[in-house]
Amino acid sequence: MPTKHGDRLLVWGVAGIDANAIAQAQRTSELPFIEGHVALMPDAHFGLGATVGSVIPTRGAIIPAAVGVDIGCGMIAVETSLTAADLPDSLNRLLSLIERSVPSGVGRGHRRRDRQLPGDAWCLANPNPSVDDDSKLGAKARQQFGSLGAGNHFVEVCLDPKDTVWVVLHSGSRGVGNRLAMSHIGRAKGLMRQRLISLEDPDLAYFVEGEPEFESYLDDLLWAQDYARGNRKTMMDAVLANLASVVAAPLQEVRRVDCHHNYTAREHHHGKDLWVTRKGAIRARQGDWGVVPGSMGTNTFIVKGLGNPASYDSAAHGAGRTMSRTQAKKTLTVESLADAMGGKAWLADKADALLDEHPDSYKDIERVMADQADLVEIEVELHQILNYKGA
Repeated sequence: MPTKHGDRLLVWGVAGIDANAIAQAQRTSELPFIEGHVALMPDAHFGLGATVGSVIPTRGAIIPAAVGVDIGCGMIAVETSLTAADLPDSLNRLLSLIERSVPSGVGRGHRRRDRQLPGDAWCLANPNPSVDDDSKLGAKARQQFGSLGAGNHFVEVCLDPKDTVWVVLHSGSRGVGNRLAMSHIGRAKGLMRQRLISLEDPDLAYFVEGEPEFESYLDDLLWAQDYARGNRKTMMDAVLANLASVVAAPLQEVRRVDCHHNYTAREHHHGKDLWVTRKGAIRARQGDWGVVPGSMGTNTFIVKGLGNPASYDSAAHGAGRTMSRTQAKKTLTVESLADAMGGKAWLADKADALLDEHPDSYKDIERVMADQADLVEIEVELHQILNYKGA
């Protein structure tokens, strides 16, 4: 159940949230166009402008930094017809196939090599002047479509309690989404200066609905959200093809769950039409399917929303960090990461580069799930047997 902080902030799992994150969410809640209250999820941690793990309802304005720089980042999970018995004794070949078909790492994408890229057709079918009029950005969008990125983005092969095989993937809108987001955040800050609007945190700069800057941002935002969803689908299809190639049994897709957790949408809550920005939060209306991952080496949850109006039908998007990446690299060890990944197929030869993703740098996902028992119900708990992550 949530704890109230001031008049306009509700916090789930307050005991596990850093005081700086709560103070940051409090600042956001005091903006004049916030409608009702800000809802802070139990995986929340300090972020750029707005807190990661926050749900922000607004009327007449949107804060670009509250959406974040990885527009449309989210999860996709596929339940397959395979069971553990269908898998080969070693998953190392599958890991190698995924590494070849899904580029990962900072700035990485598909190489053209005189061939058509997955992003060529998608970008042609989904034009965006902000991207198409910039040859370098357009090329980046086409090359990185169907690629994973780095940080906490991953591909996992998992088993559920019945030994059914699942594939889970986390990624967003890659470099093109970042460029669009940073451009609009800068533009919003410029408007605040022009209009002599002073904000306690300059990253809370906003666009006003009905003005050209708002419409321009919304166009790019919705395009980047679609790009992110298409990016996840393309990678998932590639990974499923890789999986099918290493098993003798026919692979059929039983169900697919896909959800954004960095986005804005027009929704109706408490009798009003609002812009709801979820930064590190998923939509969890009554019956909505969602994917809530833990961290590298820990479990992932397939959930169903309970439609809690106090959270604007939202829930946590994952475990949430407890250490910065710099702190994790200074504090944690490669040996303890290897211990945490014991028994799994993973990029062990890149352990040094993956140290900032150590599970000890994240919150306990079991605690997060307990703290949001009034937001979602757990349908399936998955444990990973293969992890692929970009350094």
